[in-house]
Amino acid sequence: MAQLELRQVHKSFGDASVIHNVDLQVADGEFCVFVGPSGCGKSTLLRLIAGLEESTSGQISIGGKDVTALQPAKRGIAMVFQSYALYPHMSVAENMGFGLRMANVPKARIEAKVQESARILQIEHLLARRPKDLSGGQRQRVAIGRAIVREPSLFLFDEPLSNLDAALRVEMRLELARIKEEVGTTFVYVTHDQVEAMTLADKIVVLRDGKIEQVGRPLDLYHHPANRFVAGFIGSPKMNFIEVTARPLDSHSVEVDLPAGRLRVPTTKHISDRTLTLGVRPEHTRVVATQDAALTGEVNLAERLGSETFVYVKTAVGTVMVKLDGATTCAKGDTVGLAFIDDELHLFDGSGLRVSAS
Repeated sequence: MAQLELRQVHKSFGDASVIHNVDLQVADGEFCVFVGPSGCGKSTLLRLIAGLEESTSGQISIGGKDVTALQPAKRGIAMVFQSYALYPHMSVAENMGFGLRMANVPKARIEAKVQESARILQIEHLLARRPKDLSGGQRQRVAIGRAIVREPSLFLFDEPLSNLDAALRVEMRLELARIKEEVGTTFVYVTHDQVEAMTLADKIVVLRDGKIEQVGRPLDLYHHPANRFVAGFIGSPKMNFIEVTARPLDSHSVEVDLPAGRLRVPTTKHISDRTLTLGVRPEHTRVVATQDAALTGEVNLAERLGSETFVYVKTAVGTVMVKLDGATTCAKGDTVGLAFIDDELHLFDGSGLRVSAS
């Protein structure tokens, strides 16, 4: 295992800066997920850690050793890509052991490592097969096994599940969590899927335009997003945002006006802005009688998914999504009232920073 540390890591392609002075620490044995929209720099940052791209400035350390100028093979890392990149003419066992053979590891040692990796991945029965005889999920396990046999200090994963269908993605998420517990090595994992990030990570790094927006545990980011971008990216379904007018009540609270009522929201400081953005998650919104509501509106759509229903309500301040129990009777055309859980309200100022104290 090894700690990963980035200090002021910067990457430019010509005049275009794509990674902006990133500082980050990943502890021994931690599962760290880089998440963000396409083009945010998460794969580039992973390639800098791997040594597949050369950093313009800054320092990268693995296990306390400066590896900034080292070749990938000397960094003690193993990388699993989106593409399986298996040799079609080799068996599963030969694919998994190929890198060790190239490093002149003794045959008996290779066989022992391949068998142990196959046991961890539960693919012992596949070792004699070739890639064409495997499913997508099995091929991904082989690609992971090829990394495990090297016993690296650091595993790097670049969107390894994006080629799989929805059911296989869920299955492989469970497998990755189990593998991480058994192997115990530090993982850095790139995905654009925030559900993967929330379910796999010990630590999430949210990136936008080559900069870190927030670092923290999954539920910390969910309950206490640093800004509107993180609030909108973390959580599924996405947070509702409502432009509101606010009045300071005292040094640490404001009153927010909504068409059907008013809300008092605690804040971290005195707020002088009159126009703020109120954020509330669909699961923290309730359907109530109109006389008890902060908002009223008409149901535009009810998506019935069985155990839950997503209801879209057209209000005077825009469409608000509500996550309800699957047994709800709300239907298109109904007039409903909406209320919010007070402790789960978020306020953002004009620059997008979170100012609510809840």
